[in-house]
Amino acid sequence: MHTAFIGLGVMGYPMAGFLSKAGHDVVVYNRTTAKAESWTRQFGGSSAVTPAAAAENANIVFCCVGNDNDVREVILGKDGVLNGISPGAIIVDHTTTSATIARDIHVRAAEKTVGFLDAPVSGGQAGAENGQLAVMVGGDPYVFALAAPVIDSYAKAITHIGPTGSGQLAKMVNQICIAGIVQGLSEGLDFAVRAGLDPAVVIDSISKGAAQSWQMENRWQTMVDGEFDFGFAVDWMRKDLGIALEEAGSNGARLEITELVDQFYAEVQAMGGSRWDTSSLIARLK
Repeated sequence: MHTAFIGLGVMGYPMAGFLSKAGHDVVVYNRTTAKAESWTRQFGGSSAVTPAAAAENANIVFCCVGNDNDVREVILGKDGVLNGISPGAIIVDHTTTSATIARDIHVRAAEKTVGFLDAPVSGGQAGAENGQLAVMVGGDPYVFALAAPVIDSYAKAITHIGPTGSGQLAKMVNQICIAGIVQGLSEGLDFAVRAGLDPAVVIDSISKGAAQSWQMENRWQTMVDGEFDFGFAVDWMRKDLGIALEEAGSNGARLEITELVDQFYAEVQAMGGSRWDTSSLIARLK
């Protein structure tokens, strides 16, 4: 399969690498040229000077950039993917964005007979580096069926959620759940330490019961140790929670805990923790 990958950040860089390892021809684009050059030295393939140029011969174009504005630029902009891609090709956007821009791009892509899937991922940097991402996909079922075997190169689970925008809405659910879980774990661990308990013994016990979670299994020790250099940054989490809170404003959902935890993350930012990972909520309790 001829593919292009737009955006070589901490997620996109290894994801594009897995496409190459799976035998697909990959052309990459990154705003920082040095990152694209590093990728081609490591994985082969080639790089392009614009997203449009990267998309020219691609059957599928993958994007993983920062936010709505970045997606709008690399797909709809003057040098964007839609100005280079051929009819019949597919765009798969792995960026976490609003459902609104996903629907807008779907309409614009359809005008050029191009398929579009909104396909945000969960699993963080470690999931990307190990090819173990969970992918939530919105879009037409027949487009999903064509793209899923290629997405499988870096995924452990790919789920078609529903029509365009559904993938982004599912990612909002994911981030809402994570926010509450990390805050609860932070409070529990802080309580355990202040109560004079050995956190290791407590976690060994409660992780075998109903309190168990991925965050507990993978982050309790680093949280106790004050180590917060494990991938998904507070700045990005606040961006994602902001998207969810805005959506809730239009659909009537009550995100009371999410709104509170978002403000806790703002306190972490004020402490200098903008680039700490999301488990750093415990830092404000200390």
